[in-house]
Amino acid sequence: MYQNWRKGSRTTATGADCVEIARDGALTAVRDTKNRAGGLLEFGPREWARFADGAKGGALDGR
Repeated sequence: MYQNWRKGSRTTATGADCVEIARDGALTAVRDTKNRAGGLLEFGPREWARFADGAKGGALDGR
């Protein structure tokens, strides 16, 4: 069970485009703060590194 959720560093003051991240052992989970009950994405260490690199590089910006 994931605890200690923290908001992403790019969270806006209005809460738009906001995600939360939590860790449980080697797993990392991501969820939408506007729909916390809507499920989550769960990543192992390798997948998390790829996801984070893609997000930082702009691959998930939808542009």
